[in-house]
Amino acid sequence: MITNKATLTDRSVAKPPAAANHYVLEWIEEQVEQCQPDRVVWCDGSDAERERLLAQGVEEGVFIRLNQEKLPGCYYHRSNSNDVARTEHLTFICTPHDDMSGPTNNWMDDKDAYAKLGKLFAGCMKGRTMYVVPFVMGPIGSPLAKVGVQLTDSLYVAVNMGIMTRMGDVAWKELGESDEFTRCLHSIGELDPERRYICHFPLDNTIWSFGSGYGGNALLGKKCLSLRIASFLGMQQGWMAEHMMLMGIETPSGEKTYITGAFPSACGKTNFAMLVPPKKYRDEGWKITTVGDDIVWMWVDEKSGRLRAINPETGYFGVAPGTNDKSNPNAMASISKNTIYTNVALLPDGDVWWEGKTKQPPAEAIDWKGDPWTPDKGTPAAHPNSRFTAPMENNPVLDPKVHDPNGVEVSGILFGGRRSNVIPLVYQAFNWIHGVYIGATLGSETTAAATGKTGVVRRDPMAMLPFIGYNACDYLRHWFRMRKQMKDCPRMFAVNWFRKDEDGNFIWPGFSENMRVLKWVVDRCRGRAYAIESPLGWTPRLDDFDLEGLDDFTPEDFKRLQSPNPEDVKREMLSQEELFLKLAGDLPKEIVFQRELLISRL
Repeated sequence: MITNKATLTDRSVAKPPAAANHYVLEWIEEQVEQCQPDRVVWCDGSDAERERLLAQGVEEGVFIRLNQEKLPGCYYHRSNSNDVARTEHLTFICTPHDDMSGPTNNWMDDKDAYAKLGKLFAGCMKGRTMYVVPFVMGPIGSPLAKVGVQLTDSLYVAVNMGIMTRMGDVAWKELGESDEFTRCLHSIGELDPERRYICHFPLDNTIWSFGSGYGGNALLGKKCLSLRIASFLGMQQGWMAEHMMLMGIETPSGEKTYITGAFPSACGKTNFAMLVPPKKYRDEGWKITTVGDDIVWMWVDEKSGRLRAINPETGYFGVAPGTNDKSNPNAMASISKNTIYTNVALLPDGDVWWEGKTKQPPAEAIDWKGDPWTPDKGTPAAHPNSRFTAPMENNPVLDPKVHDPNGVEVSGILFGGRRSNVIPLVYQAFNWIHGVYIGATLGSETTAAATGKTGVVRRDPMAMLPFIGYNACDYLRHWFRMRKQMKDCPRMFAVNWFRKDEDGNFIWPGFSENMRVLKWVVDRCRGRAYAIESPLGWTPRLDDFDLEGLDDFTPEDFKRLQSPNPEDVKREMLSQEELFLKLAGDLPKEIVFQRELLISRL
């Protein structure tokens, strides 16, 4: 297999694990021949290995050891300034024909992609170490658990994969003698944006990523496997991989309800997943628990006919700016130890800071580029997309069923974007098909920081547009097909925390007060709350919604939130044309019918 070159065994620091089957060993040997690393290190996922890799990273300058009294077990990483976010324009779905990729993805012929990236990978790890990272996405023993093996020359990636996945020897046991594992090949290359590609081969269950060390491009178990590849596998195998949070709501009587929800970026998905109820609700005995903050895999239980869900990840790869003790106290607790901070600001005492962490900025810091920073410098101290990677076990409200292979039963699904008008605070879909229409037309307004323009509505079906691993029209059809498997499907809702008044102020207080919306949602899922019919869906009456204790929010405010102007709704429908035109010719007929029904109701 390898001729006139050192073999895999010769290059390995230790012998390959006995549990690694011959399919794995053959594939790794092929990639060793292609990439030609000096050494191969087999990761076992142990605590001792983590400490060893972190110490090595400090010695090599990959990590900076933070103040261990303030942040025990925490380290800092600074990435290349040209490599700080996902590169959507360089992310490809690689298939024999472009119709499999669809109109919303970048497509590359799979043979061309292998040839193009093969030249980049050839000899790319000379003088470097290849880390073999075996991992499992999903609880061990779950019907949806998937095994992947990532080969990477990034020490940062190896350590982070240990946080975000069930990494190590457990993967070999889960895989057994099977050939069904995702082949993940990654190299940071020269970090040259002109030589950067993130390629997915759904028909081969393979991911090749070159030229980036950023999490979304390099932690291949996350968006690449758990959404793009998994969404394709789910379509083939009859389950769903979604860009959603998953939370549990426990009533004072002990009744537990699980809700999942899709929110585009900058809409507070992580904050919502870790919501702290207002004091009034806490005193009554309400509790919120977090199953997951970003990705959910769902399937229909054959016995009950109900939808069940798992969180495939084991950590949080969250955005730091804006995270603080008010917006998300549970996230702040989660990142207090054993966390990797990336591209935040470094303080003189070995602590970290980012915009929004405290009301007052520090007097001085080292910014995310490594330069001295003071508040009057005029540039952010932390990159706007700076991150933390934290083990989910740190979360003080982690749900006890997070490792249950049987997952949790889903009673409700939320779709929420950032909309300053039109969309009410909350309403319920009439049925599953109507709910899919709501999710398919989900939109969120851009911010000046992102695009230079404000208020531009960007359509993001199910908050999945960048992550659908195949044709988006087939993806929507799959949502309709899933309904046919269910005896009792979850109730579906639209929510919007971001409505503004004429002066540009948010009408709804948000944050912990979103618990009031959740209470109505749970009561509707349980069949004990009233609603009235509107053109958009079922909406809560004033009598059905708890406003007690909201001194600055009046019944008139509630009525204004729940009663959009019909002319605004009509303009909203016209703005959906952009999405429909993009999917034109292949749009599922159910979407067209739901649009016509809404027009008739208006």
